[in-house]
Amino acid sequence: MHQFLFGTLPYIALTVLFLGSVVRYERDPYTWKSSSSQLLRRKQLIWGSILFHVGVLIVFFGHLFGLLLPVEFYDALGIKHEWKQGLAAIGGGLAGLMALIGGLLLASRRLLDPRIAATSSFADTSILLILIVQLGLGLLTVPISLANMDGHEMVNLMNWANGIFTFDGAAASYIADAPLIFKLHILLGLFIFILFPFTRLVHMLSAPVRYLWRPGYQIVRSRKGKKV
Repeated sequence: MHQFLFGTLPYIALTVLFLGSVVRYERDPYTWKSSSSQLLRRKQLIWGSILFHVGVLIVFFGHLFGLLLPVEFYDALGIKHEWKQGLAAIGGGLAGLMALIGGLLLASRRLLDPRIAATSSFADTSILLILIVQLGLGLLTVPISLANMDGHEMVNLMNWANGIFTFDGAAASYIADAPLIFKLHILLGLFIFILFPFTRLVHMLSAPVRYLWRPGYQIVRSRKGKKV
């Protein structure tokens, strides 16, 4: 089971992520968006959106470069494994906390405001809650990382991620002894990859950074002159 979950499932998740996103864009390009509820309780949306999106972006790129760059790259720069693990735990923890606070603001807005709840789809609310759980799992790994600062766990995770992308058949074995919370965090991440093409998460690929600070829009309607 471990081999399937951490050696085979990653390829299934990445395939669904890639092909599903391409197919959705080709077949339903007009669904490639994130529905806005900006007109309703806009102030809470702004703070929640900025904290959530900025935090998630930092976490994403931290995972991307932290896991996919080979161990030898950091060794060549003279960065000790324990230094990298500490930076990942503290920096990732702060960014994750920022994203979690933002996510909770957005979720409370969707769930507790009757007007917004009425305009929110089940899929939109569900994926937000799943992301909040994932952020929570990530934050729970921080104390474990800080309590074991030898860098061993970080190296194992890097070897696993690199092994997946280099088609190393033994990739799953690198995290066989990893703490359960790390495994749950990875599995939920793979599940999010699978859900990605079928949810509003696809708008991430459009990089709508300007929407974080966009001003409100005023719609003006005019009547055409009547014929005499």
